[in-house]
Amino acid sequence: MMTKSFLCILLSLLYPFCWAEGQIPFRVMSYNVENLFDTQDNPATADDDFLPNGNRYWHNGRYYHKLQQIAKVITAAGEWDTPALVGLCEVENDSVLYRLVNHTPLRHQHYRFCMTHGDDKRGINVALLYQRDKFRYAGHAEHPIRFTRRRHKQSRRILHVWGNVLSGDRLDIFVCHFPSRYGGEKESEADRFDAAHTLRTLCDSVHALRPTPHILIMGDFNDTPNDISIREKLGAEPLENCRRPATDSLPTRFQTVAEPFLRLYNLFATASGSHKYQGEWSQLDQIIISASLADTTAAMHLVPGSPRIFAPSFLLTPDKTWRGERPFRSYYGFKYEGGFSDHLPLVVDFLLSE
Repeated sequence: MMTKSFLCILLSLLYPFCWAEGQIPFRVMSYNVENLFDTQDNPATADDDFLPNGNRYWHNGRYYHKLQQIAKVITAAGEWDTPALVGLCEVENDSVLYRLVNHTPLRHQHYRFCMTHGDDKRGINVALLYQRDKFRYAGHAEHPIRFTRRRHKQSRRILHVWGNVLSGDRLDIFVCHFPSRYGGEKESEADRFDAAHTLRTLCDSVHALRPTPHILIMGDFNDTPNDISIREKLGAEPLENCRRPATDSLPTRFQTVAEPFLRLYNLFATASGSHKYQGEWSQLDQIIISASLADTTAAMHLVPGSPRIFAPSFLLTPDKTWRGERPFRSYYGFKYEGGFSDHLPLVVDFLLSE
């Protein structure tokens, strides 16, 4: 016979999978897959390193292995079922995604995809995989960042996808990959300010159409949750602030008479880090939600305590330079490792009412 303590432990382990009757689990994943290129030359982009005769000797064997590795991560992150939505950063083109969802074990999961076709010099884009039986796609658009300092700067666009989930709720999804810190964190900061302002404007536009929108934002922001671009320009607060009284004072620029303020909450504001650089972990990858998704009485809502960095042992390797562990990458510098990515994926669970 089971002891009471053992039964309590068992129930705590099974809790995430024991939903109430009439509730449907809905998992979301965000992952920077690090240079998911094909082996074909695109004369319009700087993809020469990722060609069979390039500096990284990126041939079909390595390309197909990379696809299998990414499929393995997505499948493992799903545990009992693959995620309903997967936001991806650093994918080259449609053919890469087509091969990922049709020529790997993901072909059994019925994923469809949409992606940007932006102006990044290297030709990398952002994308969304979605399962048709869980997310009823209605449309998508891609939005260039409105730069104020360097108006002709080339960067990834913001992907906006909208559709309905099984609860009947409309869900607006934004997948982002903000400008990098190349050239220095402070020197490049203004570009991420512009990206955050562009994203905030897009969210406010959705809010203007619907007073309580379900907005889901994910991607690689190249800034941490406490940096100005995220906390001030985008206005994404830590989730624990959601429990504060609604009378909290708002920044002057957000105070309006005609329209309530759209609150955004960062689910990874206190996370330990998904990317390691020179021995330091930082949380460049984030998932951010509108206040309506944090309301546990809503038909679609966040499962409290579910946001987490997905870090099984196979995604990590000993860090011989800085000690501890680091993400198991495809390349460490120019040395081929055959791993996965220099980022760890994020996973968040929601519940839908039938």
